[in-house]
Amino acid sequence: MADAAITVEDVRKRYGDKHALDGLDLTVARGTVQGVLGPNGAGKTTLVRILSTLLRPDSGRVEVAGHDVVRRAREVRLRIGLLGQHAALDEELGGRQNLELFGRLHHLGARRARVRADELLERFELGDTGRKPVRSYSGGMRRRLDLAASLITDPEVLFLDEPTTGLDPRGRAEVWSAVRSLVGGGTTVVLTTQYLEEADQLADRISVVDHGRIIAEGTADELKALTGGDRIDVVLRDEGLLGAALALLPMAKDEVSVDPDRRLLSAPVTDRMAALSAVVRALEEAGIQAEDVALRRPTLDEVFLHLTGHDDRTKEAL
Repeated sequence: MADAAITVEDVRKRYGDKHALDGLDLTVARGTVQGVLGPNGAGKTTLVRILSTLLRPDSGRVEVAGHDVVRRAREVRLRIGLLGQHAALDEELGGRQNLELFGRLHHLGARRARVRADELLERFELGDTGRKPVRSYSGGMRRRLDLAASLITDPEVLFLDEPTTGLDPRGRAEVWSAVRSLVGGGTTVVLTTQYLEEADQLADRISVVDHGRIIAEGTADELKALTGGDRIDVVLRDEGLLGAALALLPMAKDEVSVDPDRRLLSAPVTDRMAALSAVVRALEEAGIQAEDVALRRPTLDEVFLHLTGHDDRTKEAL
């Protein structure tokens, strides 16, 4: 791809007898958000470490921002930013002081570091907190400041490794808004996350990694379609009637999932409205009361279970 910000071809990496990456291929277009998702031990973190020059691949070709990550690692580092899972901030310093410190560490002059710090504080809506010590910041504010620090050199490509881990919903929303602003300005973002909703909200394309390979790739909607399209969920008022309701549903019984704790029956459907009408009519004729009947698209959780047989809930070491 001529406008690719990242190109990965047949990359392999082993740790002893384990293949962390086993012939992985990936292309990321400039100015987009690429989600990289997968179960524990799939190889996500190894991939990010290679892309950010922290780890050398055993074989294969990797280019980031037009430069080979092995032969021209320094040029790559000048063009990327990395936001890890843990904030790299001095708790006693203020937000502005932290950003100025990062600027000086990146060899910006004192004046340029001050100007850049002010620009980033304004950009991430932290201008009125710049002199307050970071220890007084909320979780969302700290993460936005950490994100600002990773942009001190205005990188072409930004790697976000589980950027909202530990944040409450408000904090995650603040970080999501900041990421969208970055992409709107032309930055390419590679996102790994344990929050599947996060990939759904932010990623233009998503790559599902398992056993060191990409096993599926596409937009969130394209991946959801792999599970069979739409689903109908029926929540009953009486848990004891789940069996009777299951027998009435006009779809193959082996396709229906049952969750007794939630009094829920869920099944894939092809014709949305016809299935909804048929289910409601069957329940009414049998006198079975439903608390809720709803049509929905599959979730990315269901995509993971369908594609890998795993749930992406734990952090990986590889």
